[in-house]
Amino acid sequence: MWQAYLNAIKNLWFRDPTESPLYINDTAVRIRAGILLIIPLYMGLTLYDAIYVSNWVVDGNTSVDTYELDWDGHIIYQVEAIRRTFDWTVQTWVLFYALFDMLSGMSKWTSRLSPTILIASLLAADKPPVWKPLVPKRFAWALGSSFIVVCIVFFNPDTTARIINSILSTEIPTHINYMPFWIPLVLVWVCLGFMWMEAILGFCVGCKIHSMLVWMGILKEECETCNNIDWDEIARRHQERQQQKSD
Repeated sequence: MWQAYLNAIKNLWFRDPTESPLYINDTAVRIRAGILLIIPLYMGLTLYDAIYVSNWVVDGNTSVDTYELDWDGHIIYQVEAIRRTFDWTVQTWVLFYALFDMLSGMSKWTSRLSPTILIASLLAADKPPVWKPLVPKRFAWALGSSFIVVCIVFFNPDTTARIINSILSTEIPTHINYMPFWIPLVLVWVCLGFMWMEAILGFCVGCKIHSMLVWMGILKEECETCNNIDWDEIARRHQERQQQKSD
């Protein structure tokens, strides 16, 4: 038992950090996805609150009749109204951590910088490992990282505009958010769905997309997991057939 935990600390979720290509324990990957599931859930609820819940609050004591009517004959009042504003600092740091964690898992060296990978590896240490290649997972995490970058840009339009202006010598206004609300909202819930399928169902959407791109010839990274080839099962069936022939 203790040896399994020591191996998890030593190798994390890798079968053998020295082999090529690298294989990782899919059980630990699913546990990690379950841990990180809280991030898109938090971001989705935050965006929903900002878009649909934060309404204008009108102070009725300040209403003043303007003695004017609108096109439908309604009296127009002048009032004081307030609306809650949001500081996206916490959300930005949460997204940066998610981006860091996604990118850190792509290398055997940077994986040691991720606390969630260590925790997931320890939690999976006493369970039967399911070894799968790292290459398709890298593609899936790159896809997730692109979602995170879009959300970071949405939450920080002023900083993004300043960076673009400094690099390209443009004059993009820094007080306008050009990205519609629905883009990060959709991406957050898509990411939530992908991570839920990974953690609960063991179905990696990014890996399936990678498999399709390999089949189309766009990517050249072949792997038996992408093609659903179980060499041990094939060898076992072949051995059974040979045994039946000999009998």
